[in-house]
Amino acid sequence: MSDLPARSSAHWSEAGRAGMEAFYTLATDDYRHLALARDWCAVFEAAQRRAGDVPLRLLDVACGSGKFPNALAHHAGLGQARIHPVETALLDPSAFSLAEARAALPAPFRAAVEHETTLQDFAPPAAGYDVVWAIHALYAVPQAELGEAMARFRAAIAPGGVGLIAHSAEAGHYIAFHRRYLAAFGPAHAQPYVAAEAIVRTLRGAGAEVAVQEVVYDSVAGPDATAAVEGYLQRCVFDDRVGLEEMAATEPLAGYLAASRRAEGWRFPQRVWLMTVAG
Repeated sequence: MSDLPARSSAHWSEAGRAGMEAFYTLATDDYRHLALARDWCAVFEAAQRRAGDVPLRLLDVACGSGKFPNALAHHAGLGQARIHPVETALLDPSAFSLAEARAALPAPFRAAVEHETTLQDFAPPAAGYDVVWAIHALYAVPQAELGEAMARFRAAIAPGGVGLIAHSAEAGHYIAFHRRYLAAFGPAHAQPYVAAEAIVRTLRGAGAEVAVQEVVYDSVAGPDATAAVEGYLQRCVFDDRVGLEEMAATEPLAGYLAASRRAEGWRFPQRVWLMTVAG
């Protein structure tokens, strides 16, 4: 059995707050790039036209600490979109994350209900949601449960609605680093994160219509940001047992980290697939 969900939940807790904040020193920029990658006002205005003169319904899968709604408000101008308030259902197996996301929601998002559960155990309401998204949210889904998770994701999309998934491709940092970390430090039974390619195959194999937009950028940190980089990398694998110095001395991580470090600082190459799933 995969230990990914347990290790993820342990880090999404008050005890893991310091690691979370170190992680977001770099990772907050993931959400800025996604906010700039698409015309999100057009996405939400189209959803509003389909819904009519009622508030939109959104399901935020594995809501984390609410970084993506804030990125849309700050970088995509969503507060100026011609839409009603967005009634937001927060879904996460961590009560800590639900509280963090609820407190962080900016206008036009409005917390409506919370579901303390995993996606694969979620029972979507019959009416579904106008928008369902999972933004860098599926890394802790065990490979054996991916099919069920994607079935629940699709079932949550209302007829005519839209599903959105942002997830690292195989060549992106989050997948490439995790696989090298497991090769270096194990444990032997640990499963690698599923990549975006596997998510697309699973969805299309079940008959879903999926469009893919690749978003390419680097996550960067200055040359003296050692503590932030260490916290970021530890959080990338939900494991704080190994420090940056040991990572940089152990293959196959050593070569990867050497290639990511330059005189001007750290650069971790990201290749993120932004998937659109038709309802």
